[in-house]
Amino acid sequence: MKNTQLHPLISILVPCYNEVEVVEIFLKKINIILDEIDKSFEIVFVNDGSIDDTLAALIHLKKVYKNIRIINLSRNFGKEAALTAGLDVVKGEVVIPIDADLQDPPILIKNFIEHWEKGSDVVLAKRTDRSNDSVLKRVSAKLFYKLNHKISKVSIPEDVGDYRLITRKVVKALQQLPESERFMKGLFSWVGFKTTVVEYKREKRISGHTSFSAWKLWNLALDGITSFSTFPLKVWLYLGSLVSFISFIYGTIIIFKTIILGIELPGYASIMTVILFLGGIQLIGIGILGEYIGRIYMESKRRPTYIIEGEY
Repeated sequence: MKNTQLHPLISILVPCYNEVEVVEIFLKKINIILDEIDKSFEIVFVNDGSIDDTLAALIHLKKVYKNIRIINLSRNFGKEAALTAGLDVVKGEVVIPIDADLQDPPILIKNFIEHWEKGSDVVLAKRTDRSNDSVLKRVSAKLFYKLNHKISKVSIPEDVGDYRLITRKVVKALQQLPESERFMKGLFSWVGFKTTVVEYKREKRISGHTSFSAWKLWNLALDGITSFSTFPLKVWLYLGSLVSFISFIYGTIIIFKTIILGIELPGYASIMTVILFLGGIQLIGIGILGEYIGRIYMESKRRPTYIIEGEY
């Protein structure tokens, strides 16, 4: 094992939250692959405020694996912040973010390096199937990607996660983006650069449980939509115009029947229906507007995306 932390060629970036059960297995497997590649490397773990013994386990493993660095955040800031922290501290010419659960096979790193040596600045790992995901997760993911492609100017590659290779120039481009509310998949796509795609089949977790609940995934999807598109705001202009037009037509019909034909219309039920319908429409519109105002509010504070407690 090479001790080349000062000037590593490859930086493996591993955000961790409650991964005490898998970090040792992960290190054993990824070091085998990295030793076969025979290039200088470092493995940077970002402990994102784990409440189990992940940090203690990593500190213990550092005695055996000299090429690892441990960045400990002061609390749980979320995976997007942990990725940002890692990108700010890695030293390698190429950076490969990967989860510790080994669902993304480390063997792909060899393919990443080959494509990078041929001139690619970004090498994406694309899942060929999502059979290990629940039906709800598969359906919601497909809907998210379809919606994103239609309403956003930045197209996020379908079935591509954080597992990828990016070069130092891509890292520097990402560091120029000042927002604190970060949706990393979108930011990775926004900066561009020459990109290659490698397909693979994702495995099941080797141990433990995912920390991404359905609620967290829903909020992540909202972040993705509101970060790169204003279409949800624009749609209310068209919806309001449509409702106004329908109301005008309906009002004309009522006037015609009442004044010209002398027909009196009992209207309690229809009035209540219209009031409730329009009230619901207005509340939805206010909610969407609130999402964008909330993002403006959070960005205006200019708080740091993360705080590092220490490096081990």
